[in-house]
Amino acid sequence: MRMKRVAAVAAAATLALGLAACGGDGESGGSGSKGLIGKAQNQKKLVIGVKADQPGLGLQTGSTYEGFDVEIAKIIAKGLGVEAGSIEWKTTVSANREPFIQQGTVDLVVATYTINDERKQKISFAGPYFIAGQDLLVNADSTLVGPEGLDGKTVCSVTGSTPAKRIQTEHPKAKLQQFDSYSKCLPLLENRKVDAVTTDDIILAGYAAQDQYAGKFKVVGKPFSSEPYGIGLKKDDKDGCEKVNEILKAAASDGSYKAAWDSTLGKSGKAAPELDTTKLTNCGSV
Repeated sequence: MRMKRVAAVAAAATLALGLAACGGDGESGGSGSKGLIGKAQNQKKLVIGVKADQPGLGLQTGSTYEGFDVEIAKIIAKGLGVEAGSIEWKTTVSANREPFIQQGTVDLVVATYTINDERKQKISFAGPYFIAGQDLLVNADSTLVGPEGLDGKTVCSVTGSTPAKRIQTEHPKAKLQQFDSYSKCLPLLENRKVDAVTTDDIILAGYAAQDQYAGKFKVVGKPFSSEPYGIGLKKDDKDGCEKVNEILKAAASDGSYKAAWDSTLGKSGKAAPELDTTKLTNCGSV
């Protein structure tokens, strides 16, 4: 009888271990219940990385974040069953986006995050939800008309960003100054310590539209790249990635994508772009 009881206890323990292995703990990463979907369903909260210094896209004022990226993040969270009030916003800069995702510091990053092959080796991307283009922000009286005039010029950008890397590789005769945020470049441009600031055109337009810089800067208006903005999440979370893409498809058709634009970047007078859902990532590919 004692042997039967021991065997029964052992069987129960084995079953419990098996259920624990199969069940989700809500941690971000992986697929199914252990990924993004599981975290949202089980905890009803998400940590989302956004920029804090990009007017119209991701701007922090006190404890509040606002901008197009922030609105897109709210749409994604709602589609996952998480209300805006249950989002914990985490300020990210270009250099820490992949580490934050890999380490589980954030569940998602929606932060003018260009999809490229190098980053896809480390994380997964849903989207793109917007296509930007690298451009130059210069003083209003500057004679710079495009990247071909950058030889010998001092250009300011952000460490670890795609625009900075492009200047290094495609315009090596330019003098590149790098900081951890684009906002640190603006006083240098204003005081003519640098000749140009470079990043995506829509980011530059947001900076130029700020009250303190009104009339001082201009965007050259000659984009020299294509920057598809994606939503970063943990590597191999295929289910989570596909779910985010489904949410984006719905947002494109139900008007919420346009509403997100109109309430943020649309205030500049620029009409909302069409979200081309045929270009959404194949979540199963590297």
